[in-house]
Amino acid sequence: MAEGAVIPSNTPIQTYEDHEESILSVAVFPDGRRMVTGSIDRTLRLWNLKNGVVLKKMEGHGNWVRSVAVTGDGQLITSGDDSGNLITWDGDTGESLSQAIQAHNKPIYSLDFSPDGAVLVTGSLDETMKLWRTEMRMQLQLERVIYCGDVVLCVRYSPSGEHLAIATKCDIQIWNPSSIQCIVTFEGHAQFRSTIILNYSLAWTPDGAVLLSGGNNYDPTIREWDTSTWRPVGGPWKGHTDRIGAIAVNSTGTLVASASIDRYVRLWRLSDQQTIAVFKHSSWVNCLAFSSDGKEIFSGGWDMKISKWAVPEDVLPHANTSAISTTAHNAALLNAQKAIDLNPSSFRGYQLEHEAFHSAQRYDKAMAAFEIMLSKLENAPNTHIRKLRRRYLSPSEAEIAIRTVIHAQLDNRPLRVLDTTTGLLCDREAQIRIFKMSTEYNELLLFKMKYSDLKMKHIEEVAAMYLSCAMLSHRWEGNEPLLHDIQDKAVYDLDALGGIMKLQSFCKVARRAGYRWAWSDTCCIDKTNNVELQESLNSMFVWYRHSALTIVYLSDVPPRSKAGALAKSAWNTRGWTIGEFLAPRVILFYQQDWTLYLNDRSSNHKESVGIMQELGDAVGVDPRAIVAFRPGTTGAREKLQWSSTRVTTLQEDIAYSLFGIFKVHLPVIYGEKKQNALGRLLQEIVARSGDISALDWIGTPSEFNSCLPADITSYNTSPPILSSMPEDEMEKSVSFLQKVVTVELASEFYALLVQLSAPRFANCRLLLPCITFPVTGMRWRRGQSRETSFTYEVKAEGLHDLLITTEDKPNHFLRAKLTRQTLLLVRPWTRSSLELSDFENDMQSETNLSEVGSSLYSMPPGSRSRALRLIPRIGQSFGSFLDSLRNFPGDKEAVNSESHLQALQLIVRLGQPFSALLLAQQPSGEYKRIASDRHIIAQVKDMASVRSMMDVRTLEIL
Repeated sequence: MAEGAVIPSNTPIQTYEDHEESILSVAVFPDGRRMVTGSIDRTLRLWNLKNGVVLKKMEGHGNWVRSVAVTGDGQLITSGDDSGNLITWDGDTGESLSQAIQAHNKPIYSLDFSPDGAVLVTGSLDETMKLWRTEMRMQLQLERVIYCGDVVLCVRYSPSGEHLAIATKCDIQIWNPSSIQCIVTFEGHAQFRSTIILNYSLAWTPDGAVLLSGGNNYDPTIREWDTSTWRPVGGPWKGHTDRIGAIAVNSTGTLVASASIDRYVRLWRLSDQQTIAVFKHSSWVNCLAFSSDGKEIFSGGWDMKISKWAVPEDVLPHANTSAISTTAHNAALLNAQKAIDLNPSSFRGYQLEHEAFHSAQRYDKAMAAFEIMLSKLENAPNTHIRKLRRRYLSPSEAEIAIRTVIHAQLDNRPLRVLDTTTGLLCDREAQIRIFKMSTEYNELLLFKMKYSDLKMKHIEEVAAMYLSCAMLSHRWEGNEPLLHDIQDKAVYDLDALGGIMKLQSFCKVARRAGYRWAWSDTCCIDKTNNVELQESLNSMFVWYRHSALTIVYLSDVPPRSKAGALAKSAWNTRGWTIGEFLAPRVILFYQQDWTLYLNDRSSNHKESVGIMQELGDAVGVDPRAIVAFRPGTTGAREKLQWSSTRVTTLQEDIAYSLFGIFKVHLPVIYGEKKQNALGRLLQEIVARSGDISALDWIGTPSEFNSCLPADITSYNTSPPILSSMPEDEMEKSVSFLQKVVTVELASEFYALLVQLSAPRFANCRLLLPCITFPVTGMRWRRGQSRETSFTYEVKAEGLHDLLITTEDKPNHFLRAKLTRQTLLLVRPWTRSSLELSDFENDMQSETNLSEVGSSLYSMPPGSRSRALRLIPRIGQSFGSFLDSLRNFPGDKEAVNSESHLQALQLIVRLGQPFSALLLAQQPSGEYKRIASDRHIIAQVKDMASVRSMMDVRTLEIL
């Protein structure tokens, strides 16, 4: 392969991020499941390679963790730091087995275990190499110190353990570790250049026939040494431009990987020394390792993360992996049995047996071996060994922890789903049974048993991934299959007709997308079970919200349609579908033939600007609101308008379909009729939020309550946009009022408004706080009336004259006049008009407001007048206000100019045009709203005439 023909990749297939500083060292466990890393942040991390979860943050070092090594059986980890300290760790749990020992007096640059794990070799900048016995896992025993004549940068055992290679600043030394004899010394990279060269890194091929070395920035090449002659083989491997800090060889001896501070990882073919892949980091690369199967490379450095790179498929060796796996498993079991025979009372042999069965995915036997291991730990004569038992959980303990998480995950998922692999319906218990038979569950169980402090987040992620569900959004058509049609039947075995064909296609699409579970509202709800139906309709929005994918099927959009076809689909008109596109985070639109709309193959159509714009235009919802929708009562009027043109087959569903959007949970009562269902929903919105924008509609009043509409279509017309007063005009108006409105009057008016409670419903009656304006005259305008509506000139105390158009006939008002029935124009009042804290987020403030009102009117008149001047400060600190109120001096005048200013600003705002309601008092004293077919916009005549606005009360409206 010609130099320069390889294009660098800068996108790893996975990253492992948790260290807070640069990563200096990495080692992959022989089982291929875990990895350990060392960092400048003075810690190690034990990782799950599959999902990137940190199994253990390992603390104990006081300086940079420069080097790490793992024994061949994965049972022991050792790490060295820049203070020369050495720590040993349990390979299973990541727990430290000893305190840090001062192994060297300068940084430990390299570590390696002998092939049998019995000896640890350490190399340091103090120019020594030391050999340590590891039989006593909790206490390394120094066996020999070797003076190397220069700083030691790398130490590596040969695969057979017969040789030990040492790279120093000035040479490469080969030792016999058994006899502690130096076999040969050669200059290495230094012999090829006149300047000072550092031999920086070493690696052996698996057969021990070749030793590879990497140089520093003066000779940034890899050189190959024949171990029979210790002479160089061929020329240098060129490609890097700076120091090569690490070299690794795959298990078959065919590929070599190198890491350099030039920011690149290079993958070489050993046979011809050619670069076959290049991987680019964003900063210096310090370390790397192959995965146990040689299919990935893990590299880390100054970017504070480990990056996983895929080895190209075409260069991977094609060995009989099944035979290799079986051989390795048998060898592992043999080693375990030897350990058991050697010391039957020790836990170690059963730990090895557990690992062997785990590697072979023989989970029952792995758990049985683990339980024996636990019993050996519990009965160990050594106190320290007995303490190790605390680190583990028994299978039953681990199962309880996992099951708790599973149930929490299922709480946000449908009660019943389709298994896309079999086509069968499954309830939640069936899902759990299937999950417990899966590899994912057994791996999770074993990890939880071994790592009792495993973060719940990891368990949640695994459970969420396995139980993830695809949801169907569609338009009901003829012959949809119901629960009884497919109960105990495989969907795929049914005749592919009508709704069955749609269901089969949906399941297949979900399965191809990688989801085992799928849900459709046609057949996954038992509609004959009222309890289940109640729960399903109230939970449906949450299910869509937590779905992994929502598949929208547009049965009326032909294949190969152009942009605009989605907007014309009848799917956009249905009541239930609004929640089905607002709730999901991931959504895909499919055409009539189950191909993707516009052939958009992105993973989420909510990320498609074009599709979201088309959908938004079609349904009258801002695309940004579709993508980032959050359920709740905030913005209730706008959400009601979104739904105002939608239709449902069952009239009550127009309200039930909105429960999730507003995050309310109410009884489902089919047969109660639309007005009652909608009334209960609107009542709940007002009760929860205090938001009275739901009263802003035109049309026919509801029998539920006259302040609510009979039909959701009444929200189709946007409420009037009443412009706010410019700041300069506000200042002018306030200046004018300061001259004509006294402090006492302004503050008294403010106090009247403060003491009003929030609007609320009780037994279908609305208790609405209002500023009221009695109607003094009403005259029918004949020329402006139409067949079904009548226009009236209305006069009210304190208001400009206005016109009102309503369906009520003139004789209705004639009777009102004859019977002296009271008519009121009212301005509904809410706390938002005071610009206080939000209703839902500050319920305590409401109590304090009531307390303010009751405290005021229990005071002597003189004190009350002076206290009223402080009222505007209530919105800032209720507690401090009440304290001052209770201790207010009766003989001291205190005029708070800022409070007076706030009260005057409120009066100016109230003098602006507002949406009014027309109410008629009933014989029993309550009121009813007289609906209008246009918004009633009223305005006070003279804002300086504060007395005209002081008829403040809470009205009971039927």
